[in-house]
Amino acid sequence: MNFILVSILGYILGNFSTSFVVGKLAKNIDIRQHGSGNAGATNTFRVLGLTAGLIVFVGDALKGVAAVLLGRWLAGNTGALLAGVFAVIGHNWPVFLGFRGGKGIATSFGVLIILFPKISCILFVIGIVVILISRYVSLASVSAAGLLPVLIIIFRSSTGEILFGVVLSAMALYQHRSNITRLLSGNERKISLNIKR
Repeated sequence: MNFILVSILGYILGNFSTSFVVGKLAKNIDIRQHGSGNAGATNTFRVLGLTAGLIVFVGDALKGVAAVLLGRWLAGNTGALLAGVFAVIGHNWPVFLGFRGGKGIATSFGVLIILFPKISCILFVIGIVVILISRYVSLASVSAAGLLPVLIIIFRSSTGEILFGVVLSAMALYQHRSNITRLLSGNERKISLNIKR
């Protein structure tokens, strides 16, 4: 019963769209109607600037943190894994926003900070390096997603934790399927590192 409860609570937490709230407060816009149409930190950065993008990234990561801590408190480590996965599902497909959410990277990062702090740090550094070299945020996200289950296996985690990593990775790659297509065709949009805004 507790596992069902933490899954529901994780999903509800994930439904809180930081980018939607920031868009409404900053410019009274639905962020999903601008830029790439994605309700996430990268699109918020492109549409509203660096500060707004950082607020969204931190906010989305914090709901992942909150979900895992709540899941662990109510149902132990398995509860933490379930709540983390469902927080990402809630972010990607939020019922309160017509199932049109983000791609789950920041929320996944928040989940990993609590469950696998070393792995989260490794992936964060790799992501930053990829962005600085390529200027493709999507490439950094896809690279991190692909490496996640590999690193979990390297760190000799349990079968349940490996399955968790595979599920989180699969969701991120699925949400980035159009980005992957554009990367392969050379049409993906790069991010500007001139962040004067």
